[in-house]
Amino acid sequence: MAWLSPVLWPFLRILAMFSVAPVFSQRVVPVRYKVGMALVIAIAAQASFTEIPIISVNAPEAVTVAILQVGVGLAIGFSARVVIAAIEMAGEAIALQMGLGFASFFDPTSGAQLSAVSRFLVQVFTMFFVVVNGHLFVLLAVFKSFEIFPVDGSLIQVINTMRVHELGASIFSSGLWIALPMMALLLFTNLTMGVITRIAPQMNIFAVGFPITLALGLVGITATLPSMEQPFLRLLERAFEVFGI
Repeated sequence: MAWLSPVLWPFLRILAMFSVAPVFSQRVVPVRYKVGMALVIAIAAQASFTEIPIISVNAPEAVTVAILQVGVGLAIGFSARVVIAAIEMAGEAIALQMGLGFASFFDPTSGAQLSAVSRFLVQVFTMFFVVVNGHLFVLLAVFKSFEIFPVDGSLIQVINTMRVHELGASIFSSGLWIALPMMALLLFTNLTMGVITRIAPQMNIFAVGFPITLALGLVGITATLPSMEQPFLRLLERAFEVFGI
C-alpha cells in the first residue's frame, strides 16, 4: 500500500477531471486512452505532490476518500466546463437574434442540440482553450488541489471552500456579456427595419429582413470575435482562482 496509495488517489482525481473537462471529455478520445493518460500523469507527478497519506483500500475510510477524490476532480472539470458553457449560451443568444435558432445540430460533446452559431463559437474557443494552454492549467489545478484539499480531507469542507455552484451564475452573466455587442447590433437592425416597414408598408419585411439580419450577423461575428477573447480569459481565470492558480 505504500507504493499503491500515492498513485491510486491522484489517479481517481485526475480520471474524474478527464470525464468532465473540455477537450479531455470529448467522445472522440477513447476511454482506454483517458485511463492510461490519467495513470501516467499520476505516476509522473509524484515528485511534485506533497506527502500523501497512506490509506489502504480495505480501510473503513477508503470509500469516503474515493468519493472525495472523485468529487474534487469533477469540480475541477466542471469549473473549466463552465467557460465553454458560457460560450454556448452566447452563441444561442446570437443565433436567436440572427434568426438561425432553428438551424440546430446535435453536439456529441455536450449531448444537446446546439445552433450553428453556438457550434461555431464552441469550436473556435475550444481551439483557443488549447492555444492558451487551458488543458495544462486544468492539470495544474489538479496538482494544486492536493495542497488545498488533501486526500484525507473533509468533503463538506471542500464543498464549502470551492463553492462551485456559484460558477453556474457565471454561465448567464458571462454568456450575455460576450453576446451583448452582437445583440445590440441586431436589435438596432430590427428597429431600423421596423421603421422602414412603417414608412413603406408595401415592403415585404419577411422576405427582406431575414437576409439582412443574417448578413449583418455574419459580419458582426467576424468583427466582434477578437473582442470575445478578454471575457473568455477572465472567466477562465475566475474558474481556476479557487485552486490558487
